[in-house]
Amino acid sequence: MTDNETVLAAARAWAGEPMAIATVVSTWGSAPRPRGSHMIVHGDGRFEGSVSGGCVETDILATAADVIAGAPFQRRQYGVADDAAWEVGLPCGGEIEVMVQKVAADGFDPELFERIAEARADGQSLTVTTDLESGQSSLRPAEGAAFVNRYDPPRRLLIVGAVQIAQALAGLARELGIETVVIDPRARFLTEERFPGVTLDDRWPDEAVAAYAPGPATAVVTLSHDIKIDDPALAEALRRPTGYVAALGSRKSHAARRERLSQLGFDAATLDRIDGPAGLDIGAIGPAEIALSVAAAMVQAFHARP
Repeated sequence: MTDNETVLAAARAWAGEPMAIATVVSTWGSAPRPRGSHMIVHGDGRFEGSVSGGCVETDILATAADVIAGAPFQRRQYGVADDAAWEVGLPCGGEIEVMVQKVAADGFDPELFERIAEARADGQSLTVTTDLESGQSSLRPAEGAAFVNRYDPPRRLLIVGAVQIAQALAGLARELGIETVVIDPRARFLTEERFPGVTLDDRWPDEAVAAYAPGPATAVVTLSHDIKIDDPALAEALRRPTGYVAALGSRKSHAARRERLSQLGFDAATLDRIDGPAGLDIGAIGPAEIALSVAAAMVQAFHARP
């Protein structure tokens, strides 16, 4: 749910003020925004988020204004089936259905924003169910037709080894909206000049990884090429339900790494969780392209979550 970060933040910042929330309920074909995408609209016309990348937002803003003014819950469908597609539709193809609710106890209860924030801060997912007849959202299952949206904790990347590839990977992760921590006990490598805008952690890697308690929304990537630094971090990541675990190195070095970790008691199935050599095979050359391949594999792993 990284794309909804600004929406959730705005909703909490505007607490107590008139608002409506639009949500993509279903998609078909080349829909520009995934199911569950939000757009929050303030009573004065301000908004955050997107439900179509710009195609139908003008109509959603008008619908939201009506809902805020007292109109009932709305469900709107958009596609390319008619001549109005370029005005209120999806000229790029596909179809979407969007629901628009008032942020209120009988719509999307504002208390839900706090519950979502609390769960995500604790590293937990939270499921919100919306009754598609009444337009009321709650944490309770609905008996009839319903839309179920899961809010996952923020994605996090723990990079072990403050090397050149780590610099490029940290920049990519930041652009992807992924909270990034660079871990390295070597002070000369770990400087703000080399890693602007990310958290720096100079603890020993296994201690640092354990402190962040990586779960399904966290990736741990080891890049140092120093087994004294990489192996303890990998061992700690494998002891937890870490969403993506990767290690840089050749196939030969990865085979040796597996052997070392097996001697610590990890079985083959657990060791298979390590993406090694790290990254998608895109024929990467140089630090930036290698970082891109790792970032792509990380995103792929996040999206593969059940």
